[in-house]
Amino acid sequence: MKHLLKLLDCSKEEIIDILNLADQLKYELKHGIEHRHLAGKTLGMIFQKASTRTRVSFETGIYQLGGYGLFLSANDLQIGRGEPVKDTARVLSRYVDGIMIRTFEQSEVETLAKYADIPVINGLTDFSHPCQVLADIMTVREYKGELEGLNMCYIGDGNNMANSLIVGCLKVGMRVSVACPKGYYPAESVLEFAAGFGDRFLLTQSCQEAVKDADVVFTDVWASMGQEDEAEKRRAAFTGYQVNTDLLSLAHPDCMVQHCLPAHRGEEITDEVFEAHADEIFDEAENRLHAQKAVMVTLMSN
Repeated sequence: MKHLLKLLDCSKEEIIDILNLADQLKYELKHGIEHRHLAGKTLGMIFQKASTRTRVSFETGIYQLGGYGLFLSANDLQIGRGEPVKDTARVLSRYVDGIMIRTFEQSEVETLAKYADIPVINGLTDFSHPCQVLADIMTVREYKGELEGLNMCYIGDGNNMANSLIVGCLKVGMRVSVACPKGYYPAESVLEFAAGFGDRFLLTQSCQEAVKDADVVFTDVWASMGQEDEAEKRRAAFTGYQVNTDLLSLAHPDCMVQHCLPAHRGEEITDEVFEAHADEIFDEAENRLHAQKAVMVTLMSN
């Protein structure tokens, strides 16, 4: 495993290895055990989208591993002024030991990895959010004890989170049900992948059908970054796609709720449900730190 670009590229074994390492690193941090696996290493962090959790978790994580995180905004790089991505990749490969990039197009991350001589980590694109979903699966396993055979439900936009959750959860043995309004389905390549799992995958327009007997329910904002101009149109399209108490009454009695944050309470999730599951949601947010540390150690420790 040289890069983490999307979960479609990862095997089940690679995902589980990262989760196991994340658990170990979390234990060591909680018990004051140093784990400076990346002492002297530098992570270049390219941000072409605003960030709270991604920046803080990666910057804190590389520091805890003994390395250094170098924040690079679009205003700091020539990549924002027309320099080809492949040239940026080759230059940064001479200076740093790994690159994390949070950007818009998946193709930009793929090109960066193609020309870089160092590991590239996808911190988010419009297509994929692999680090978040590794943290999500880690959190589900913490609460449920196992992944195989669990029912995962996703309600809302077929966006980067939906794409990555479908792939990641199917790969680790979960059954996946997704409810999206027509016109807002997940990416075709993801649906083609999911079709190979037969009745372990369901795509429907009915939230009630998707959530039946769910062990964990995921949701996300209706309008992601870059879609603010479509916000009103999306609110109209997603009316009825809200995680609320009535919907959760159809799920398993001890169903978890997960949200990658930030949450728009009163839209995709009610305040009542959010607060009832806040511990699970903020454990999920914390686990970004541990999962990403495991990714960095896996890719950058050689």
